[in-house]
Amino acid sequence: MSDTLAGLLAIGVLVLALAAVHVPLGDHLARVYRSERHLAVERLVYRLVRVDPAAQQRWTVYALSLLGFAAVSVLFLYALLRLQRVLPLSLGHGGLPPSGAFNTAVSFVTNTDWQWYAGEATMGQLAGLAGLAVQNFLSAATGLAVAVALIRGFTRERTEELGNFWVDLVRSVVRVLLPLSLVAALLLAAGGVVQDFAGAHTLTTLDGGSQTIVRGPVASQEAIKLLGTNGGGYFNANSAHPYENPTALTNLLQIFLMLLIPSALPRTFGRMVGSTRHGWALLAVATTLWVAGLTLTTVFETTHHGTVPREVGAALEGKEQRFGVWNSALFGHSATATSGGAADASYDSFTPLGGGVLLVNMLLGEISPGGVGSGLYGLVVLAVLAVFIAGLMVGRTPEYLGRKIRQREITLVALYVLAMPFAVLLGLGLALALPGPRDALLNPGPHGLSEALYAFASAANNNGSAFAGLAGGTTFYNTALGLAMLFGRFLPMVLVLALAGSLAAQQRVPVSSGTLPTHRPVFAGLLTGVAVIVTGLTFFPALALGPLAEGLR
Repeated sequence: MSDTLAGLLAIGVLVLALAAVHVPLGDHLARVYRSERHLAVERLVYRLVRVDPAAQQRWTVYALSLLGFAAVSVLFLYALLRLQRVLPLSLGHGGLPPSGAFNTAVSFVTNTDWQWYAGEATMGQLAGLAGLAVQNFLSAATGLAVAVALIRGFTRERTEELGNFWVDLVRSVVRVLLPLSLVAALLLAAGGVVQDFAGAHTLTTLDGGSQTIVRGPVASQEAIKLLGTNGGGYFNANSAHPYENPTALTNLLQIFLMLLIPSALPRTFGRMVGSTRHGWALLAVATTLWVAGLTLTTVFETTHHGTVPREVGAALEGKEQRFGVWNSALFGHSATATSGGAADASYDSFTPLGGGVLLVNMLLGEISPGGVGSGLYGLVVLAVLAVFIAGLMVGRTPEYLGRKIRQREITLVALYVLAMPFAVLLGLGLALALPGPRDALLNPGPHGLSEALYAFASAANNNGSAFAGLAGGTTFYNTALGLAMLFGRFLPMVLVLALAGSLAAQQRVPVSSGTLPTHRPVFAGLLTGVAVIVTGLTFFPALALGPLAEGLR
């Protein structure tokens, strides 16, 4: 079978599978967060942590609960990583250095999973299971909680109560992530992904020598990593490693898992606000951006103008021949269109313009369809901005889902839109201005700039993928990227919760003849344009000096 045919079949099967689960999974998520019933295991958790599940929280209390939980999680994981040498199941690995432990703790708590280290040579089983894998669940659940709180901002009136963070967190883990990850782990293990606790195995090679192979509970960690759209991997080669991603079928399954929850959340939004047409409009925007990005990535990887790619028919450098160019482009695009960040190929070896599309996926704010929870609330915030712009053009008070968009709301939206670019461009400027960080770039010229830009875009958007040419394990990059992750994750979350509180405090405005229809194709087109224009106006100079300059010369 040709690479082109295999790629087209993979895309077709993927789209059909996502379409088949979109409605049932989206409806299930809506039922989870609207239910008044608490499961027995959930009630046990509430008793253990002394939480009243019936208590409602204002947006400020909701935000403080979230930030406090994140702070405790970072401190616990930091201590676990620093003390790894003296803890059981370390597999002989020492503790991480201070800056490395800080970066890793922040990375997994923020749903980024950026890895400056080789996982199989650095992490013991206790750190991997009790630390990193736990945060794969909790960080994804935190994103879901914030998205649900924003939805409640549209469904409640004359109140600032947005629900209960602890209830939303526990339900996300117990009713969504745990069941899905169990099924996914079984499917991955059935497909050949390694799942054991034997640690290191010494094999005898054909020439009589020996080679140590590190194995572990890869399938279970891979399942929640992909469902939670976390980057990183058990092995340094990530999903290009045959233990982590052995066949084309597991490759397709991993892509499906990355897109599964984010693509279903627009349906959840529509069901919870009482208008599934608004959910379809958001899905149409995410799908349009995803299809456009996939088309460009595939074209750039298969028709690059370089001498070698022309001779062999595609850009094969850094690609796993088990998967081929088309499937590598599909995986890379989906991993950066979500906050997945996994890799079955070397993104640093993508063509300049193909790698540039991956970069743009993140700079869009990962809304196509984005991370677990974060993709949805990013899209909704941009929808509010699009309504405001449309209101300015026609001279009407902007409204979205029965809520007026006033000065307070648009101020919060503006701060949200500026938060991620501030973290990216400030970090990039420091990395290029200081001689030490600049020397960590493997390549000179435009590609070197792309390496640094990609690193901070990945960190601030909590993606976790990287251009491998950057030597990111230094004190500067560990610290700067860790701060970018914190800033890019929690400041937008607080702003989203403040927006939700402001919307919930309003009284619903009835639909009139002057209300802009926000569920029709015209508005979906406007929202798509706003997303692209905001990204272009913000990042075009950096993109022009990096991937565009390299790809067009």
